[in-house]
Amino acid sequence: MAKSDTEAFPSLERLTLVRRPIGSARGLPNLTYTSPEYFRHERDELLGRTWAGLLFTDVIPERPYALPIDFLGLPLLVLRDRHGTLRVFHNVCSHRGMKLVADPGPLPGLITCRYHCWAYAANGDLKATPHFGGVNQPHAEGFDPAAHGLKPIRSALFMGMLFINLSGDAPEFGRHSAPLTERAAELIGTDGWSQLHPGVSDSSLTLLAQCNWKLAVENYCEAYHLPWVHPELNSYSRLEDHYCFLGEGFAGQGSVTYRGSDVAGARLPRFPSWPADRQHVAEYPTMYPNVLLGFQADHAFAILLRPEAPDRTREELRIFYVGDAAAAESAGPSRSAILSAWRIVFEQDITAVEQLQAGRASPGFDGGLFSPEMDAVTHHFHAWVADRLIEHTPRG
Repeated sequence: MAKSDTEAFPSLERLTLVRRPIGSARGLPNLTYTSPEYFRHERDELLGRTWAGLLFTDVIPERPYALPIDFLGLPLLVLRDRHGTLRVFHNVCSHRGMKLVADPGPLPGLITCRYHCWAYAANGDLKATPHFGGVNQPHAEGFDPAAHGLKPIRSALFMGMLFINLSGDAPEFGRHSAPLTERAAELIGTDGWSQLHPGVSDSSLTLLAQCNWKLAVENYCEAYHLPWVHPELNSYSRLEDHYCFLGEGFAGQGSVTYRGSDVAGARLPRFPSWPADRQHVAEYPTMYPNVLLGFQADHAFAILLRPEAPDRTREELRIFYVGDAAAAESAGPSRSAILSAWRIVFEQDITAVEQLQAGRASPGFDGGLFSPEMDAVTHHFHAWVADRLIEHTPRG
């Protein structure tokens, strides 16, 4: 392996420093936030080997539809068939590898390659191979169309999001998500998932952060920055009112004095199973690798981090409410107040993470350290990343 290649990846010795006990650990090195070569490696060997959030399904109309989407430079294709089923494929023709779909739009029946007119059904089956066996001969001896359809990618649905597993060998999604959903059920109840209703036009937000996606995770995980970055939020949910929690494939922070809805003047239905003695508790777990969740007594939210470059991340937010009444027109002012309150918080975070990214260009910093009391969740995430890099990073 050439020297330029090995320098794109952290050494095994450097990664073992991340795995040390928190008091003596070092953070992930700068190159894991800045290197284009590492960014591609991370797609395949970190995000690609688990279940990563791809998109919110509300961007796909409830009719046959084709949506091309880029996943860290990888061309993917999401198809909804006439039965409403969503599937994910690699967005390339099996013949000569041409990108099949360039623009989103209705699915006209078959997806036809513009190069040699090979055509595929919404389930990925290869349906037409004109002239493949010669002029006016669509078939060739020994060729099996069933073996050359679109290449599928495992997918799963959760909280209005479509998740994918590129490697195809991660545990089933239900097993992957179980530790987190079991913890959330302590607040929303086992029936809480069925009561969640996506908000309408006043319950979504898109932000673009000029930072690596991992910095968005790290910032979300901890409350240490609260007094200085979020003075309004800290006025009613103070640093000392927060706690952290660690789990299998997730970690996060919580507050015991959340009053965001009250401060915003919002009056919305609450989860019937939410514990009476925890009405002001809120929890904010990160579902590794790239989904941020929030649970409050009267709403939940999900933020999907879409890495676009080593130093650019798109953040897609959706807010979910409890029952049909929260979606009524009369509840519009309350929904708008909730969105406005969270917009302030998340925009303040953008400023912070962009300056963190700028710092990753400095030779005066290469990972930093962790507070044993305040950075337990951040260290948990770094260690989760390091574990997977140790297993899958190439060695010279």
